[in-house]
Amino acid sequence: MTFKPTHLAVAAALATIALSGCNRDAERTDAGELPPAASAPASPMDAPGTRPDATRAPADTAQQAVDVTSVTLGTEAGADRSIANPTTTFAVGDPIVVSIRTDGAANGVEIGARLVYQDGQVAGEERQTLNTTGAETTNITFNNANDWPTGTYTVEVTVDGASADSASFTVE
Repeated sequence: MTFKPTHLAVAAALATIALSGCNRDAERTDAGELPPAASAPASPMDAPGTRPDATRAPADTAQQAVDVTSVTLGTEAGADRSIANPTTTFAVGDPIVVSIRTDGAANGVEIGARLVYQDGQVAGEERQTLNTTGAETTNITFNNANDWPTGTYTVEVTVDGASADSASFTVE
């Protein structure tokens, strides 16, 4: 393939146009220095046509902290989401309500509960998304179409997949 001088001139002109808008924030002043940081946009989203830095965390990430303050078990929760009659002993046909009290601020945080039977077998696992600005109670209810096997269980509570708390109970 042979390139004609006109093809090369058009390609060079297009490259110059394409590159002229790149890295506008790093243009040098007449003295050959970079402009002060204060002249740069406050956020990558403030500069039209630029992409945010993928390694930069959102500004509100530092405020997204949720701590599990307590885990209470029972067979039903009241209108205020609290367990009216907390228990650690359940009948084989009972629903198991895991009431998770949290404190903190978060949007889109995943609260999870996993029931683990005494032999290590997972008997159930549920997750809910939490959006909160303070103290909150999240209830996760486990029902079994068949009776729960008798024995000892542990409920493992997680926040965004990380272990946060646990509680043991028995089914008799």
